[in-house]
Amino acid sequence: MKLNITPFHFEELIKKGYTLDMIYMLSLIDAEYDVSPLFEGSMKISGVYNSLIRRGLITENDKITTIGVGLLEYIKSDTKLKIIKRKPATEEFEEWWKVFPGTDTFSHKGKKFTGSRTLRQNRDGCRLAFDKILIEGEYSASILINALLYDVTQKKEMSVKTGNNKLSYMQNSLTYLTQRSYEPFIELMNEGVVIQESNNVQHGTDI
Repeated sequence: MKLNITPFHFEELIKKGYTLDMIYMLSLIDAEYDVSPLFEGSMKISGVYNSLIRRGLITENDKITTIGVGLLEYIKSDTKLKIIKRKPATEEFEEWWKVFPGTDTFSHKGKKFTGSRTLRQNRDGCRLAFDKILIEGEYSASILINALLYDVTQKKEMSVKTGNNKLSYMQNSLTYLTQRSYEPFIELMNEGVVIQESNNVQHGTDI
């Protein structure tokens, strides 16, 4: 496999801390070459592979991230622009953070449910986890936000319908992201499954 890297690109790669070893292995993975036999017998090659994961160029299951794709496209291009460092999706995360319930105490359709847990936890850890998901490239920020809205709305509707606080079963925000608990709700949205609304209850309290 050939890498047509210009002197300008080479200089930019070095400035950003990318080695030619990393770029070559990234190209092999992009070509769907099984690189595992390469680093199984070499600590040095294994170090290159781990650098790709650590720098966010690939996931742990050898999927190239949006950063990795952008880097390969940069090398293949004739541009003489510098490599632009990706900025974290701060605004998108803040929107997601506001949607995530602070606690499992809530009111819905005139009915109040009193909980006992804090759900919105570890803001900095959540920001990193949220950004990592976006870098993987499978889901956009809007999809994550809509999946969360779907999940929370469904739990609230079921709480009114059954009289039991379903939000109390929700994971805290960091666990929700790291265990990818949003994925089933993305599937439901993709399948066009509509949330069944409960009857509007005006009075009553569950404690």
